[in-house]
Amino acid sequence: GEYDLITMADDSRFLLVPENVPVPEHVPEDVVVLKQPLDHTYLVSSSVMDMIREIGALSDIRLTGVKESDWYIGEAAAAMEDGRMLYAGKYNEPDYELILKEGCNFALEHNPEVKEKLESLGIPVMVERSSYEEHPLGRLEWIRLYGLLYGKEQEADAFYEEQLKKIEPIMEKEDTGRTVAFFYITANGAVNVRKPNDYIAQMIGLAGGTYVLNDRLSAEENALSTMNMQMEDFYAAAKDADILIYNSTIEGELYSVDELLAKSTLFSDFKAVKEGNVYCTGSNFFQESTGTCDFIEDLHKVLVDETDDNYRFLKHVR
Repeated sequence: GEYDLITMADDSRFLLVPENVPVPEHVPEDVVVLKQPLDHTYLVSSSVMDMIREIGALSDIRLTGVKESDWYIGEAAAAMEDGRMLYAGKYNEPDYELILKEGCNFALEHNPEVKEKLESLGIPVMVERSSYEEHPLGRLEWIRLYGLLYGKEQEADAFYEEQLKKIEPIMEKEDTGRTVAFFYITANGAVNVRKPNDYIAQMIGLAGGTYVLNDRLSAEENALSTMNMQMEDFYAAAKDADILIYNSTIEGELYSVDELLAKSTLFSDFKAVKEGNVYCTGSNFFQESTGTCDFIEDLHKVLVDETDDNYRFLKHVR
């Protein structure tokens, strides 16, 4: 009754032991024991940090894999500025010496080799897999796991249920029949797009739209949710899309349609450009993972022409 057993998709198992409660005898060898409080965590994922912030457990994160200058989450940047949180190296190049010195008692990691090294140092490691979820609400629901780990179950469950209620009215409406392209232009001129099974494509569907590449790309199974296309192929697929959304996270935000045309003059032929339906995401979009339902709301406003520019993550590019 006092313990929680966590089972992950890869069959790894964790026994969560509350503070001041003894570890039970005869724990199976394949079960990793996590003793609360997990108050010296090394966390490499910026999107998970936003969930930790939302449930009020930021003080449990002592070490991070993101530099202070790279944060769009204000509370995380502030914690680093005043020394409550320290930079301990990237997810694939951690500062093991600092991690040991700071008494790290839990790590949320991506990299298998780093996981093995941390475990050899006696640090329990959980592989963060929310990014493997194809459904956006599946990603968001991971906040409940973090609520369990950090003793914030009520806060996590309340937030998740509140978010579901927020978008229920949108999900109950009929499809708008409008198509959306989500992309950015790489440094070498290719067009980076999301695959049809990606969670961004799913969010477009939940908002009442259709991702323009749904019928043009295969949704093959691999870890990457994006792929590059030649501009000519993207032109053929997205020329008649009702709405263009430029992903600003990698190459920076667009401030005018002229900046988009400078990347390729072919954009002048696009329906969305001619009709003034070009948008871009803010640079904060991917780090602020708790805003999943806000982004679906933004998308829905765009799809039904609620052009009040009162968006959390989108900006109308003119």
